[in-house]
Amino acid sequence: MILEAIIGTIFGTILGTIFGAILYPSASNTLGYRTNMIQRLTIIGVGLLGGSIGLASRRRISDVKIMGCGHREASLERAQDVGAIDEWTLDPADAVRDADLVVVCTPVGQVGPWLAKIADHLKPGAIVTDVGSTKSAIVTAGERVIRRPAFFVGSHPMAGSEKRGVEVARAELFEGATCVVTRTDATDEAAATIVEDFWDTLGARVVRHTPAEHDRLVALVSHVPHAVAGALMGIQTDASLDLHGRGLLDTTRVAGGDADLWRDILIDNSANVIDGIDAVVAQLMQLRGLLNSQNATVVREWLQTHATARQALEMGRG
Repeated sequence: MILEAIIGTIFGTILGTIFGAILYPSASNTLGYRTNMIQRLTIIGVGLLGGSIGLASRRRISDVKIMGCGHREASLERAQDVGAIDEWTLDPADAVRDADLVVVCTPVGQVGPWLAKIADHLKPGAIVTDVGSTKSAIVTAGERVIRRPAFFVGSHPMAGSEKRGVEVARAELFEGATCVVTRTDATDEAAATIVEDFWDTLGARVVRHTPAEHDRLVALVSHVPHAVAGALMGIQTDASLDLHGRGLLDTTRVAGGDADLWRDILIDNSANVIDGIDAVVAQLMQLRGLLNSQNATVVREWLQTHATARQALEMGRG
């Protein structure tokens, strides 16, 4: 019976290896890494997003060990104090050496340099992703420097705040949020599936787009609204601000975001942002023409069209 059990175990292992190679041929170098086996997670940049990833992973992934990495000891110590990471280091090589999954959570302008720092220190089968608000340049850099048997897959969780720092991180940040996971001709499908499963585990709704599609669409729903919020603040005077209420605060909330972070985003996605600004100007010029006409019916129609779209969005139908 013992001999039969041993033979059965060996036979089962061989079959598992064969079928695994068939199902995931591009991931055959991953040393048995599976979607439910993220045992070592490294977060580079443990602020709001990185800290929230750590807190959510600790809650939702069994027995995960979380390493933090960044530039500042004080920030990493705070991340450890709030429970977002188990340990930390300032050394990129040490941070990723044993990692199954690495998530780069730095501002978009710093993602490329961090990828270059860690590329030669990843174990076979390691997967690297990011949370950058732009994707084309980041994915190009990631696919260039992260080479097999490690893998790069771009991602962007549409979650965050105008606030920053691990002190405002929370485990629920990604629940119900949309996360874009990018695909290119060079994307490893098994690695992308693992990244999608990771974000799904943290509570996000995962969608797929190419990097270019992502940048065009996110310009409309995030980058241009940020620019418009800044412009609205730019037209205020001391006298007008003395009268402000919730309307102005709600409309311009995102304008309070970190200027350095948003500078990099807007510049990196400038072509799409410019197109979006032109579209906003066209909408305003249309309204300007309607107001010049003093036609109350068409002005109401313009307002009602956008009010209906906003109400549908609020109800989850937009």
